[in-house]
Amino acid sequence: MALLGLAAASFDGAVEVATVDHGLRKEAAEECALVERVCAERSIPCTTLRITVAEGNRQDRARAARYAALGRWAGQRGFAAIATAHHADDQVETLLMRLNRGSGLAGLAGIRARAEIEGCPVPVLRPLLGFTKGELQTVVGCLSLPVVQDPSNRDDRYDRVRIRQQIAGVDWIDRKAFARSAAHLSEAEQTLESLAEELWNAAAVESGQKVEIRVPSQPDLAARLIARAVRTVGGTVSTGEAQAFLKTMGTRGNIGGVLIERRSDRYVCTPEPPRRGG
Repeated sequence: MALLGLAAASFDGAVEVATVDHGLRKEAAEECALVERVCAERSIPCTTLRITVAEGNRQDRARAARYAALGRWAGQRGFAAIATAHHADDQVETLLMRLNRGSGLAGLAGIRARAEIEGCPVPVLRPLLGFTKGELQTVVGCLSLPVVQDPSNRDDRYDRVRIRQQIAGVDWIDRKAFARSAAHLSEAEQTLESLAEELWNAAAVESGQKVEIRVPSQPDLAARLIARAVRTVGGTVSTGEAQAFLKTMGTRGNIGGVLIERRSDRYVCTPEPPRRGG
């Protein structure tokens, strides 16, 4: 609601809203109707998007379906981007979760202020990352906007919820400082991605289902280039997986369905040959 109120005040007549019903809770329809009423009172166009969440990790699948639906809606409306209301408290939870999982730089960059998300055809903007939840609650109160509590935010089966509960009473955590650190890490990640892009454009040779790439001595850049080469050939691998693979590879090895061979200072990547039958 805070994002709705701030956007309406800042961009009078130039805002549209989409709210998502994931079909996971019966209360969701009423909550979407509430958003529609708030928008109608302010003459803001509002669309409710009803989606189906696939089986599996519910939070991950719901996120993917939500962004895909929002992206389609934005494309149909001719919008250049969508904005979501993630804030500094969300950033703290994300960083702590990823630290606990041993994430690399890309993961520790946290929630990006601007992100390209797979399945969503337009960029996603997060303009409220510099604000705490408490500050946004004050905004909602000042604008006399209603508040809706999602019960899943209290479901301690999820890592994020358990972390939220643990840090709720910790007064020494500076949420804005966490957000600034995430922003610094995001800038470092973008810098490395740009360097990897330059190296790829300068040294990668693509020929059909074969990629040759001169790999630098820096492990992080090498992993980014190998991961991209694997994806180009048709495999699937993350940068972290590529980095771990390179540490133990030797002169050849398979990863993500791709055969990688080291020839002097170059790596040759081709589809993994079929396994021989018994």
